[in-house]
Amino acid sequence: MIIKFGMIDKELRAAGRVIKIINNSFTETRLRLFSKLKFKMRIKDASIQYSEEWIERDDGTKLRVCIFTPVYAKEIGPGILWFHGGGYAIGSPERAKGVAKKFMEVSDCVLFAPEYRLSLDAPYPAALEDAYTALLWMKENAERFGIRSNQLMVGGDSAGGGLTAALSLYARDKGEVKIAFQMPLYPMLDDRMTSESAMENNAPVWNSKSNYNAWKLYLGDLFGSQDVPSYAAPSRAPDYHNLPPTVTFVGELEPFRDETIQYVENLRRAGVPVEFEVYKGCYHAFEQICPNAEVSKKAITFFIGAYEYAVKHYFTE
Repeated sequence: MIIKFGMIDKELRAAGRVIKIINNSFTETRLRLFSKLKFKMRIKDASIQYSEEWIERDDGTKLRVCIFTPVYAKEIGPGILWFHGGGYAIGSPERAKGVAKKFMEVSDCVLFAPEYRLSLDAPYPAALEDAYTALLWMKENAERFGIRSNQLMVGGDSAGGGLTAALSLYARDKGEVKIAFQMPLYPMLDDRMTSESAMENNAPVWNSKSNYNAWKLYLGDLFGSQDVPSYAAPSRAPDYHNLPPTVTFVGELEPFRDETIQYVENLRRAGVPVEFEVYKGCYHAFEQICPNAEVSKKAITFFIGAYEYAVKHYFTE
């Protein structure tokens, strides 16, 4: 799907041009370079208390979890496990501060952002294992953090959205913890990349070449195989029944458009409640890159509105 700049929303074009100049595609070399860059993010916020904990994995190593808690919490709220994007190869959990603040403006909640292992260090299933470890830990510590044990939510953007969908499948099948609501935003779901939007896509931010390289790193020896498990690529799942109610959105011009649409259709056919929007003229992660654009404001309002509804209506037994 060839993208011309005239197809892009006017308020997103300038940023798109700059991004194309700086980094047209994420090659494996560039992903490795970006993974070494450490950006210090300003966490301090008068309304949010930030802390970190370390969870022990089965092999004795530790998983760092960033925790965002409202300073002036008035009541027990949901616990949210949030996964950052970055094609499974780059990114950091501190990025979750922005979305944590938006959630807290709607209701008291605690957001947990794990620093899951990245593909350049450990390919699949390392990230999923870390996600599930964090989910179990969140459940076990619900009373300690003042969150509802029957309202555990998961979410993330891009690769974090793919990890969200994978974790929901995995948790459903394991049967040890129930997820009340999932928020896989413009998720990375299908390693096969055979849909119209995923092939020959040259959009800014994330295109077909970037997607190919990211899947290759994440799947490792499984890349190109017909036996890729659905816990790695959720679009391959044979059954979507009994998954959590869902909200997602996607840009019309990005590689993940068609696989997100198909995922939503699969959920709806399985009887799962879904709130979903496609935003015209938008490339990947547009609402983060140009948050003041009108279309970005619409997407954020839609997403947070769905979350607000979930807080009031979606609970597990």
